[in-house]
Amino acid sequence: MKIVHTINELRNEIALQRSHNKKIGFVPTMGYLHQGHLSLVHISRKHSDYQVMSIFVNKMQFNDPKDYTTYPRDYERDFALAKDAGVDLIFLPDDTEMYQNRLVYIDIEMMTDHLCGATRPGHFRGVLTVVAKLFNIVQPDVSVFGQKDIQQAVIIQKMVKDLNLPVTIIVAPIIREPDGLAMSSRNVHLKGDDRTNAVVIYKSLQKAEELIHQGEVQSHKLIPAMTDIITSGKPKKIDYVSVVDYETLQPIESLKEKSVIAVAAFFGPTRLIDNMIVEKKGDTYTCIY
Repeated sequence: MKIVHTINELRNEIALQRSHNKKIGFVPTMGYLHQGHLSLVHISRKHSDYQVMSIFVNKMQFNDPKDYTTYPRDYERDFALAKDAGVDLIFLPDDTEMYQNRLVYIDIEMMTDHLCGATRPGHFRGVLTVVAKLFNIVQPDVSVFGQKDIQQAVIIQKMVKDLNLPVTIIVAPIIREPDGLAMSSRNVHLKGDDRTNAVVIYKSLQKAEELIHQGEVQSHKLIPAMTDIITSGKPKKIDYVSVVDYETLQPIESLKEKSVIAVAAFFGPTRLIDNMIVEKKGDTYTCIY
């Protein structure tokens, strides 16, 4: 496995691989890898020949400077995990390599007004800008993103479609801890009862699935039932419990052909997110979480 720090080094290596007709797979990360990240690599390997991973803690997408400075970092551990997962090349740039006198941004209308975008102004502009840059730098054939960050995955799909970027986006399943908590680099900050109680987020999604299979499709019935379960875990704050259309990420009154039920809540100082994709097939709803 190679580790490069500059765009020129990376592009030279990609050019070499393409000269051997290799199909390039790409997993962008902010490091502090866990099994969720590694599952993206495993999926990418099924669709491509040469695996590139970026590790870059993107300051632009952090609303709170403290959140940026406390974001966990352990690059040596990341390198070992990435190598074992089958990563061929790690791109580890610094801020000056990625941004020089930044004046151009990528943004998206409407789709970031709700869910995480409602309380994190500018966050998704930072995400889209860095992902667009990374796509231009790496020029992958395939790139894999996790369902856990569903708003991020959907708006990246939309960016790729609207800007005609030549990359196939794959949205990979959520990887969970044994008790159901969605894996996240931020889980390391959960302490004591907060870690134990955080499982109520997963249980609220299970409750929604139960109600949907009983025939309930109305948001005003699903949301309170989920909220009650989350509240039982004594979160510091519930950011949102929302039912939205998959294509637009706008709130909907009842489930559509493809919808997302999403949750964000604070346990202690740690903000956790989770979601479930609900697809209608015939008269039956399938819940993916």
